[in-house]
Amino acid sequence: MHIRKQRLLTPGPTPLYPPALHAMMASDIHHRTEDFRKAYRSCLSDLKEVLATSNDVLMFAASGTGAMDATVSNLLSKGDKVIVCSAGKFGERWVEIAKAYGLEAKVLSVPYGQVVPPEALQQALAEEPATRAVFVQASETSTGAAHDVRAMGLAIAKTEAIFVVDAITGLGTMPLDIDAWGLDVLIGGSQKAFMVPPGLAFLSISPKAWKFADTGTLPHYYFNLKKEKKSGDGGESSWTPATSLVLAMSEALRYIKQLGMAKLIENAQMLAQATRAAVTRIGLELFAPDSPAASATAVRAPAGMDSGVIVKEFRNRFGAVIANGQGSMKGQIFRIAHLGYFDFADLFAVVAGLEVILNANGFPVNYGTGVAAVQEIYEAAAVRQPVTA
Repeated sequence: MHIRKQRLLTPGPTPLYPPALHAMMASDIHHRTEDFRKAYRSCLSDLKEVLATSNDVLMFAASGTGAMDATVSNLLSKGDKVIVCSAGKFGERWVEIAKAYGLEAKVLSVPYGQVVPPEALQQALAEEPATRAVFVQASETSTGAAHDVRAMGLAIAKTEAIFVVDAITGLGTMPLDIDAWGLDVLIGGSQKAFMVPPGLAFLSISPKAWKFADTGTLPHYYFNLKKEKKSGDGGESSWTPATSLVLAMSEALRYIKQLGMAKLIENAQMLAQATRAAVTRIGLELFAPDSPAASATAVRAPAGMDSGVIVKEFRNRFGAVIANGQGSMKGQIFRIAHLGYFDFADLFAVVAGLEVILNANGFPVNYGTGVAAVQEIYEAAAVRQPVTA
């Protein structure tokens, strides 16, 4: 109780993969040398392999929002009709970007904790055949809910519109078949399931989407997809890259390739299943029970308790950082992450800590109730399996 290790338990940034952190120490390298070009080419190639796509993959020194901005500014024109599927704080970000660039956006909005049904999107597409693009979050991190990206993509593929997917927390936590599902632009970021610090944004872009780059008339400079494609083909970034993060990403991608993307996703989904089982057995209510994401589980605070109390208690008692609700959900929900470099030992500790915090703040819990739920899922999945290094 006197020593408290800091633990980062948020849905981004997430815990760092130690060899990736060590790789950053070699960042005293010039970015216009063949040594770095080799690392940059490798990073782009491994990203493409991990994403399992034949589409081009580009990378920027930016947060994921930079890639969101780049998609709009490079592929569309002022006044273009678009559809935004908004189910939370990050769906609202798509709305704000569309507004900033003068797009004519039809917003399919649902209450926090729900997702936009594919049927609603199909109807909107039928009502406006001139739609140029559809924007959605694969995993809406602010509410812990996941969209049916497959059904949406297959519907959009029948139209002239492109499908733009913010998969910043979806990657590594849910299946995303970019090519087969018609995900024309898929956006990711370094600080989620990829286990490195914030600062790298990347996106895959389909041939269908590239055609939009030939006709888009919105202004852009730094985020120039065509320029970045040409530079990337030569093993460079158009601008000064985040050298240390590229080295870290390269190391993390090697780990993900060794592990297998399917197993990274399975890890997140098992931890999510165990988290949901634990909090419901404790007596708490899930915020998005009908379409839960595997990146983070959103939980309603007990009646009469501000979720900020739980967040603060995790930090003060255990040196752990979990996430409060965002936007209108601040104070009402807290979010437990389980993507990237998380394991069951982390979850045992989080749930045990949650039981202590709830008891200390007037919500009685029999110690071990939630932890037992996690243990049962671990036992069923792993105890009887061969142990591998």
